[in-house]
Amino acid sequence: MSTNDSSIAIQKTWVVKFYQTKRGDYPVNDFLTDQDNEISTKVFSYFSLLQNNGPFLKPPQIKKLQSNLYELRIKSKLNIRAFYTIFNNEYYILHIFKKKTQKTPTKELKIAIDRMNSII
Repeated sequence: MSTNDSSIAIQKTWVVKFYQTKRGDYPVNDFLTDQDNEISTKVFSYFSLLQNNGPFLKPPQIKKLQSNLYELRIKSKLNIRAFYTIFNNEYYILHIFKKKTQKTPTKELKIAIDRMNSII
């Protein structure tokens, strides 16, 4: 950058964390450990998108489900969904699952909501 250039690029990243249970487990990490390398690499690339773009990430990558609850829509050979929330300017990946139907299963949504409520 020259000394005459009055503009600078500032890259802000957002903190992305995995939800931790009271027992100290990380269910999202457990899910990823069970996947093949191609799937886990793809999922981590979407987590990087979230980390680098934060609130500027828009559809089709994300979808707001309700107040404070969002869905990260991961496209790969499988449709994977990761629910997350934002608390104290940090992103918490609450739950992740393989989506097999058009409609999001109520069971999966309930897990995310329960985990979100334990954080907020």
